[in-house]
Amino acid sequence: MTRTIAFTLLTLVLGTAALAQAPTTAPAPSPTAATTPAAPVAAPAAAGAQTKNDAVEPQGYTYNPEGRRDPFVSLLRRGAESAQARTRASGLAGLSTAEVSLRGVVLSQGSFVGILTGVDSKTYIVRAGDKLADGTIRTIAADAMVILQQVNDPLSLEKQREVRKMLRRTDEAK
Repeated sequence: MTRTIAFTLLTLVLGTAALAQAPTTAPAPSPTAATTPAAPVAAPAAAGAQTKNDAVEPQGYTYNPEGRRDPFVSLLRRGAESAQARTRASGLAGLSTAEVSLRGVVLSQGSFVGILTGVDSKTYIVRAGDKLADGTIRTIAADAMVILQQVNDPLSLEKQREVRKMLRRTDEAK
């Protein structure tokens, strides 16, 4: 379809270029010329090549929205990144449940303390009751941590769920 449109556009441009190069003053038609059909005026080959170069569209992408959105921009990323960057708090309160992982557990004064790492490559020391961006740390055990996450889906029947982050054991201690 785009080839057809491009061909039609090129034909239109070449036709108007041929008319533009035709002499502006036409000789008076003779009576015999009126009864016989006129031969089509052919444009010179050099003029046709010149108009092709002039008719080439500029390279690159331009879009005139005229009230519509750009179809090549993702709907998921356009608003999410800017809204998230504006409302994100610093530290542990700015990290969501999916962005943290449990790296260690320490027994301190009779209760467990968790060592988390976030996507910001920082380490956080957390206790039960500390808040994340989308939840609260409920309990910390010797090998796991439970986070009570707020569900932000309007179609979901449950508004909270428990997410269990397990401590990864490495085989380096052999």
